[in-house]
Amino acid sequence: MLTQLALKHKTHDFNEPCIMGILNVTNDSFSDGGLFVDLESAKRQAEQMIHEGAHIIDVGGESTRPGAAPVSEQQELDRVIPIIEYLSDAIDVSIDTSKARVMTEAVEAGAALINDVCALQMDGALAAAAAAHVPVCLMHMQGSPRTMQHNPSYADVTADVYQFFEERIKACDIAGISRELLILDPGFGFGKTSAHNVALLRNISAFEKLDLPILAGLSRKSLIAEVINKPAHERVIASVALAMLAWQNGASIIRVHDVAETSEALTMCHYIKSFQGEG
Repeated sequence: MLTQLALKHKTHDFNEPCIMGILNVTNDSFSDGGLFVDLESAKRQAEQMIHEGAHIIDVGGESTRPGAAPVSEQQELDRVIPIIEYLSDAIDVSIDTSKARVMTEAVEAGAALINDVCALQMDGALAAAAAAHVPVCLMHMQGSPRTMQHNPSYADVTADVYQFFEERIKACDIAGISRELLILDPGFGFGKTSAHNVALLRNISAFEKLDLPILAGLSRKSLIAEVINKPAHERVIASVALAMLAWQNGASIIRVHDVAETSEALTMCHYIKSFQGEG
């Protein structure tokens, strides 16, 4: 599997966990909607995540929670460009978008990675990503944010997601996007039941044959609520547990809200896993 990813500020060695901090500059994201809409709040949150050990900050200007309504292209740009410009000299920034124009202008503003929940299937997205010459994360989603949790079904979720990745990797190749720039995200919670999410978490290693890094985003998601019945802001410990499992099972990039707690846990896991001393 590819063991490194070269971004603007750092080449990330996936022998160690890579933490992507979530920064939603939206009104309606499921966990932190409305908290970081104004620029000053967004700056403070990003700086805190950098201090806590984030390697990448993932900036999103449109909610993709179940049932979320789309926002206009211009509204999304107005939300994300100022914070990307502010952060891009300090840390690698990812733009969480499916819109071609937002991808283009975000990269021009300094974004070093495109994170697309639609895997470059929207109009113009493949061409925009190819022209941007930055790494791209391709996520699997069944349906759209408005419909994805309306009775999702699969013959075999791991095999179906694997086939989807093969198709999107081929589409990227045809579009001129180098394989070395690709990251794959199984899309936990995006058109999946709890059983589907558990199967994918257990079987992350099944995607190793694709020879690309895997991003896992399980932070505060509904799977946790179904087990411990707590609101999003009280799912930190369970989110950290899932982050540890994802990394141990083969994920390279862990996308989280709670950077400090996840960083400490994964640092400890990595220390034990790589320890060379005598017992």
